[in-house]
Amino acid sequence: MKHFSHNKSILKSKLKNKELSIGSWLTIPHQAVIEILSTAGFEWLTIDMEHSPISIESIMNLIGHIQGNGMQALVRVSKNEEVAIKRVLDAGADGVIVPMIRNKEEAKQAVDYVKYPPIGKRGVGLNRAQKYGTAFDTYQEWVKDEVVVIAQIEHIDAVNNLEDIFSVPGIDGIIVGPYDLSASMGYPGEYDRPDVQAALLKIDEVAKKLDKPLGFHVIDSGYQKTLEKINKGYSFLAFSLDFFFLGDKAREEMKSLKSKLS
Repeated sequence: MKHFSHNKSILKSKLKNKELSIGSWLTIPHQAVIEILSTAGFEWLTIDMEHSPISIESIMNLIGHIQGNGMQALVRVSKNEEVAIKRVLDAGADGVIVPMIRNKEEAKQAVDYVKYPPIGKRGVGLNRAQKYGTAFDTYQEWVKDEVVVIAQIEHIDAVNNLEDIFSVPGIDGIIVGPYDLSASMGYPGEYDRPDVQAALLKIDEVAKKLDKPLGFHVIDSGYQKTLEKINKGYSFLAFSLDFFFLGDKAREEMKSLKSKLS
């Protein structure tokens, strides 16, 4: 397992320049899954600690395997909370996706938990990210300039406060969580409703007006929906997730096989 590297973050640069960056989502905590996904050409993987059984005990190995296979490692933390954020960063994550950011105050809170004083309020500890106490100064500089902080926009309140969220220094981008966004409006998963579509359109318009990168987690394992988002100007895209890639392919091929047997 490679140690955490204090190199410049390619993702950070791409977010700043609104260049296309495609990653995926890890919910199955196994080295083999990471190695398999690395052969597809993803630039980063997000380890999901909010909606999966992945524990803090396994996070360091997963981050190391992602980085060791040529990708950057993001973690969607369980919540916008100090200990949850600093533990995954101390384990060497390249950045965090913070769920359910609804307003400017919560966005500022997330940045405070990521950054050391005087910029933020993160407590100082030594672990893998700081090369076990041998590179704290280097890591401190790296955090200031290279760590990635993504606000997950998944509540209608966040849509209404999006300009304020984008105004917070240290927020590098957003990623839309479509399931929870539609759920916050009372219609879980009903993306085609006019009011849900209007909320998604508002996100597009605000980001483009402010010249900020647009991010989205496309659940569908077929490429078409991701391509649609790219054509609409989205540049930070999580393309499906491990179990959908596995399950959808297995179901599709078994269905095709059975149709030939009947």
